Amino acid sequence: MSLWFLLPFVFGATLLLTWVLRNYALSRSLMDIPNARSSHSVPTPRGGGLAVVLVFLAISPVIGYQGWLSWPLVIGLSGSGAWIAIIGFLDDHGHVAARWRLLAHFLGAGWFLVWLPALPSLAIFGTTFDLGFIGYVLAAVMLVWVLNLFNFMDGIDGIASVEAITVCVGGALLYALIGVPALAATPLLLAASVAGFLVWNFPPAKIFMGDAGSGFLGIALGGLILQAAWAAPQLLWAWLILLGVFVLDATFTLLRRLLRGDKVFEAHRSHAYQYASREYGAHLPVTLAVLAINVLWLLPWACLVALGYIDGLLALLIAYLPLAFLAVRFRAGQLE
Repeated sequence: MSLWFLLPFVFGATLLLTWVLRNYALSRSLMDIPNARSSHSVPTPRGGGLAVVLVFLAISPVIGYQGWLSWPLVIGLSGSGAWIAIIGFLDDHGHVAARWRLLAHFLGAGWFLVWLPALPSLAIFGTTFDLGFIGYVLAAVMLVWVLNLFNFMDGIDGIASVEAITVCVGGALLYALIGVPALAATPLLLAASVAGFLVWNFPPAKIFMGDAGSGFLGIALGGLILQAAWAAPQLLWAWLILLGVFVLDATFTLLRRLLRGDKVFEAHRSHAYQYASREYGAHLPVTLAVLAINVLWLLPWACLVALGYIDGLLALLIAYLPLAFLAVRFRAGQLE
């Protein structure tokens, strides 16, 4: 099956399924009601990210059959993604205590790592390191952190969708640049699925993603990062550069809240992007700014790393520096 046939099919399927889920949510009054910690002011249907989950899981066998991803990785990615989506769905429709969510997240990460043939080497300043057992621990932490990046950062219209699409399309470009275009199929298909949802989630959003969708995107992207590093060690840094906006904002905010003694899993409005959306009085300028930063600043640095023109860690530090400035400028983690 041609990738160029499958991409519009996936986009259309997610677009249609999101519409179905929106109508279902409206009929059952499954609404996100604004409160003091919300970044929106109008009751909005929730749970639309489930469309991304269902469509991507449905095409996963095609990805394996076409050889775009090895079967063990298809099983690992699908299994961990489905598990995390179930936990998110339960949390969307009730409440799962933070400690049990975290345990479930590590179980999902462990499932993916079981199916990973081996950990990729870590490349730093021209030297590669085999981290052994500690590498699996770090990989699990990385997967859970990327998962929670999307949970934390899915707080204004379109931002998580735009981030996922630009990271996936950027990652696909990196594969083309290093001469393995077949590996670009999986991130492109994930991007197409998210794009179908974004039609409904673009500011002003007609439906929200929910934890099922954001958690699924996080674990899927974390898995794709490890797959990329397996294909070429420098791509670990390149993909982390592409994720820079979410990494800096969420990490900066979490550290400040930890140092202040806050309950970090409680809902809040102290991320930089949330302060920015209130300062500019709308979600759209912030979502578009994230798009511009990803495409015009982070993607070029990621490409330079992929092509071997600069060390990955050095490029990451350079690329992250202005993002750290923005996090300070927009008071990430400060009390309101």
